[in-house]
Amino acid sequence: MTTRINPSILAADFANLERELGRISTADLVHVDIMDNHFVPNLTFGLPMVQRLAQVSPIPLDVHLMIDDPDRWGPGYAEAGAHSVTFHAEAAGEPVALARRLRHIGARAGIALKPGTDATPYLDLLPEFDQVLVMTVEPGFGGQSFIPETMSKLARIADAVQDAGLDVWLQVDGGITADTIGIAAEAGANTFVAGSAVYNGDDPAQRIAELRDAAAAHPHSHR
Repeated sequence: MTTRINPSILAADFANLERELGRISTADLVHVDIMDNHFVPNLTFGLPMVQRLAQVSPIPLDVHLMIDDPDRWGPGYAEAGAHSVTFHAEAAGEPVALARRLRHIGARAGIALKPGTDATPYLDLLPEFDQVLVMTVEPGFGGQSFIPETMSKLARIADAVQDAGLDVWLQVDGGITADTIGIAAEAGANTFVAGSAVYNGDDPAQRIAELRDAAAAHPHSHR
């Protein structure tokens, strides 16, 4: 199984983002949390920041839109150079149309589900997406504790992806550490967002390697 580690710059030093990107160059993608203070009670980055990050980042951008009306705003992030754009199921009016638009522009299309959101309506739509993000905390703030109850939903999606023979990345975001990453890997995740677990230390590259090893030690077993 391919294990992708996507550090979140929500945990980075905002005054030195180019340097902070360089410190995670051994990661697979960099997770960029876009929050609008409406869909979630926090405000982070916007389109101009993403355009600039895309120019200087040594690794591709994995943009996570925690915003209202992603149908309107999402395509701009693909055009700005994001490799992957993930929007929330709870916020999108036409998720399939939006995913197709993102793919047409040239980005990977992802859909995110909050901890309380049922995956059932989206299982038949999986071919429309390149990534499903199962939130393992309530979106809005970094540094929260992992919610283990979300793992049954993740496992269900993983089974559906496998049964259909799809190449859909299964991402988890929230409270991912060397202790919790194995739980998520066993449930079927292969793409892991980690913020403080990577940046809260002197050597992010070592933290990234430790997370990779911890995930690889817990392979997913299909049902």
